Amino acid sequence: MAKLTLNHVSKDFGTGRAAVDGLSLDVREGGFLALLGPSGCGKTTVLRMIAGFETPTDGSIHLGERLLADASQSLPPEKRNMAMVFQSYALWPHMSVADNAGYPLKVRGITGDAYRRKVQEALATVRLGDYAERRPADLSGGQRQRVALARCLVTSPDVVLLDEPLANLDRHLKQEMEETFREFHQRSGATMIYVTHDQSEAMALATDVAVMSEGRLLQVAPPAEIYARPEGRMVGGLIGRGAILHLKSSAGDVRNLDWETMRNLLDGAAADGAGCDILVRPEDVSVGGEGIPALVESVLFEGERYALKLSLADGQILRAFSRQPVSAGDRLAVTLRSAWRL
Repeated sequence: MAKLTLNHVSKDFGTGRAAVDGLSLDVREGGFLALLGPSGCGKTTVLRMIAGFETPTDGSIHLGERLLADASQSLPPEKRNMAMVFQSYALWPHMSVADNAGYPLKVRGITGDAYRRKVQEALATVRLGDYAERRPADLSGGQRQRVALARCLVTSPDVVLLDEPLANLDRHLKQEMEETFREFHQRSGATMIYVTHDQSEAMALATDVAVMSEGRLLQVAPPAEIYARPEGRMVGGLIGRGAILHLKSSAGDVRNLDWETMRNLLDGAAADGAGCDILVRPEDVSVGGEGIPALVESVLFEGERYALKLSLADGQILRAFSRQPVSAGDRLAVTLRSAWRL
């Protein structure tokens, strides 16, 4: 295996706006990268260029020292030693689980003991060894997805590409498959690139998250870092359930803000005319005690807690959690324990 590198990669379909615009990205060997962003941001186009289904308009893609593609040439998908999992499982209904998983080996002319050993190892990795002779119709949705993963693993690919593979599953099955993907990554050691618009999937699965918007890469960081220290309003709004306050005061060079600083900013005591955007996570908003006044706009019961939408005196919105029931229209005092200047 080797590091996958995208160097100033662009893709223009002639629509007047580039689908991908000057994207540079290093995917570390053996890492699990999530490409996260809203629909139409270019993440699937990036995946298709890595796979070889699209050719870059500009820039280049390398796997280690090997050039995979640039504007003048592109290595065919079958010569890249990559595997791809789509939203649909794309299994042959008339074939057994073992035959579906082993199909890429047959295409490569691998037969006999080597074929059977590789298929058994792949099915064991996704915990389907006992299902080898069953047909896809006899499996659950999660089991079919595992067959698709086994089919990827059987050729020992350098890179596994996943295009929103959990989009069609229900919530319970998604959680089960997230665990399967984590196990798959740990046991296979493959480099994985996972396209999703669901930030909870990205945070749960990936070792690194790359956030995209309108064809551009905004930030790449481990999940904990990108959650705690997002760069810019787009990343701050996309990751987590926080609220972004625009304050006429400036926090200077300080990024991590405590309650005393926030109180001064909200009061305008530190004003120097610059203004700043402040991200406040709901878990950092304390309800009750001595704080700033807020009006409860709406309440959503989530089982273990209440999710509150709060309006401040200037009309800006905060999000908060409460263990105690409150009602829309209630007036509360809130304290902002921590905040992050974008």
